Amino acid sequence: MDKFVIKLPKKSKDSQALQASGPNQEPSSSDCVNQFSKKSKIEFNELPADPGLRKKISDYDVNQRDELRRAYLKKGPCQPRKHNFPKRNIGGVMRHFNAKWFDIYGSWLEYSVSKDATFCLPCYLFKPDIGKQSGGDAFVTTGFSGWNKKERFDAHVGDCNSMHNQALKKCHDLMNQDQHIYFAFQKQSDELKKEYRIKLLASIDCIRFLLRQGLAFRGHDESLNSSNKGNFLELLNFLAKHNDVINEVVVGRMQKNLKLTSPDIQKDIVNAAACETRNSIIKDLGDDYFAVLVDESRDVSGKEQMAIVLRYIDKRGFIMERLLGIVHVTETTALSLKSALENLLLKHDLSLSRIRGQGYDGASNMRGEFNGLKSLIMKENQAAHYIHCFAHQLQLTLVVVAKNQVDIALFFTMVSNIVNVVGASCKCRDTIRETQAIKVAQAINSGEIQSGRGLNQETNLKRAGDTRWGSHYASLLNLLDFYSTVTDVLEDIEVEGIVSEKRVESRVLLDYLHFFEFAFSLYLMKAVLGITNDLSVLLQRKDQDILNAMRQVRVCKTRLQNMRDEGWESLLSKVSTFCSVHGICIPNMNDDFKARGRSRRKAQQIKIFNQVIDMQLQEMNSRFTEVNSNLLTCIACLSPDDSFSSFNRDRLMELATFYPSEFSNVELLTLDNQLQNYIVDMRSDEEFLELKGIDNLARQMVKTKRNQVYPLVYLLLKLALILPVATATVERAFSTMKYIKNRLRNRIGDEWLNDCMLTFIENDVFDDVSNEAIMQRFHESKERRGQL
Repeated sequence: MDKFVIKLPKKSKDSQALQASGPNQEPSSSDCVNQFSKKSKIEFNELPADPGLRKKISDYDVNQRDELRRAYLKKGPCQPRKHNFPKRNIGGVMRHFNAKWFDIYGSWLEYSVSKDATFCLPCYLFKPDIGKQSGGDAFVTTGFSGWNKKERFDAHVGDCNSMHNQALKKCHDLMNQDQHIYFAFQKQSDELKKEYRIKLLASIDCIRFLLRQGLAFRGHDESLNSSNKGNFLELLNFLAKHNDVINEVVVGRMQKNLKLTSPDIQKDIVNAAACETRNSIIKDLGDDYFAVLVDESRDVSGKEQMAIVLRYIDKRGFIMERLLGIVHVTETTALSLKSALENLLLKHDLSLSRIRGQGYDGASNMRGEFNGLKSLIMKENQAAHYIHCFAHQLQLTLVVVAKNQVDIALFFTMVSNIVNVVGASCKCRDTIRETQAIKVAQAINSGEIQSGRGLNQETNLKRAGDTRWGSHYASLLNLLDFYSTVTDVLEDIEVEGIVSEKRVESRVLLDYLHFFEFAFSLYLMKAVLGITNDLSVLLQRKDQDILNAMRQVRVCKTRLQNMRDEGWESLLSKVSTFCSVHGICIPNMNDDFKARGRSRRKAQQIKIFNQVIDMQLQEMNSRFTEVNSNLLTCIACLSPDDSFSSFNRDRLMELATFYPSEFSNVELLTLDNQLQNYIVDMRSDEEFLELKGIDNLARQMVKTKRNQVYPLVYLLLKLALILPVATATVERAFSTMKYIKNRLRNRIGDEWLNDCMLTFIENDVFDDVSNEAIMQRFHESKERRGQL
């Protein structure tokens, strides 16, 4: 009976609902809509770039496949050309994939890093599940890795009617929208095409302005189904008022058809702009080496976002740090971070094997010795040297001093309370401005200070941030400048305050401000933070090289040591002058004095002075261990300062051994000869003798084409410049993320956030992207009603 009877599957809730409506009834239209709405949406930014990790094209919904195919075809085959392809024993010979095969079969050949195998992109997209071609499914599902049988590539291509060529033709037909059946029925005149181009360009101009300014497109509601047109339509109407063609074509026609102002079209245009911007960055990088700067942070909606920045040397010899993208990570383990990083690199045909430097902020999942992201990458690539963020190390040295020395910890606590009390209300801030303005006017009239353009600007107390202890320096400077004004405001709060707690707190703070200890701590920490502030500001620069950063660390240590040896009398003199001006009692340093209930001798202040500086020096010596490492000692020999006085050929040859993939035994012999010619050439050229810093040396070598004369020496120089210094660029990306995805725009999706941030941060690259390139990418990404 089983041959003649087909068993029905078990009844599900959906089938029971259909049977309840009647055995002979068709499913209602609402049921079909519900089933269609349950179709999972494809997140194109999360599609795996590695062909060995992709799902079958048949696993996707039939209505989504063309959109998926366009996304992969627009991206092109995955071809990490500079990847270090692993070798395997095949027939007694160690063989590996040859990158030159990409040049021969570049239109279809893909390489999977995870499987160490090759695939065919057209066959993956269009090969049917039934039937076999030459090679079967080797180039679609399992991958081909017979590196000793290159002829299999030609056999896979086959003749003109092979399955591969049929799939390749389907790819061309899919991307050529002009020959689609839809356009055959919707034949448009030249006039309509011209109008469509004008409307599209007007939309791109509006979107370009909003992206450059980081503004919302539709006000507070940025969801896909939002009907609010917000800033976009306002900007479009503004353009129409100043352009008759846009006014006639765009505004007049768009009132009838608002498709080009809809949210999905805006997202597509933004994505096209971001893709072109990113492609410009990848083109500028080329096949060169690079370093990665990685950090993670939560956005306003609580999602964990990982920012990835590339650091490389461009064709002119300049250091560049460019944002590659923002990736949403569901887990913050080192393995998940590495997977997200590797997938993003592969999307742009980059490889972990090209990394020559890593820079993180010191989190355990990043720099862990055994299971951190640093260790996982170095297991695959020993040349990816890790540098702990210099700015983060400097932050830690300042935190130790501020929290471990009791008197200084009390000082910062009281300063924070002063800023909170005085700046707690608008009335207090207005009082500060008015009082300070009166005192400035009196000082100008008496000749104590000068007036002029840019001088005596209106300001207020600055609130310091714990994540950047350098900001405490500005806060202390303001407090020193506003001292008398702050005391006046605290006296007013103590007398006229409505809340009793505030009056009591004001009295305590006012008493502390009149202590000699406060004045001493203020000037001491102003001096210490002033020395470290120069280093902190320098570390925020994108074009900072590690050799100069090391030099500035040494300068900072030297200044602290000089202050320790010779700065006591100068500091005491400044404190005494300040106390005399503001009526603070100066204790006799030869007598005992009472402070907060306990007796202290004159040596107490000297003890605090020495402790603070000694703790600062000790922390800097222990934190900045890179200064003494062998790698960076070798890099110092590249410095052109003082007529290349630091040049050491043996040290530079040792530096080359840190990068075995770039310098083979033969190349090491060549480098030895080049270094001898190089130093003679440099010391005989006056233009090079006046240079300062290895960054200027790289630019001058490119300018004079010495990089072509001494390519291996220039390669050493590039590898030294690639090493990261600080993660300031990544932190600026997170600041931008808070600006773009704020509380009113917290519904922004991950892909749109990534696109908006890339165009906003890399605005100089975005400015060079033409509207024509954005328009072409937008038009090719999907089927469009309009025709160009």
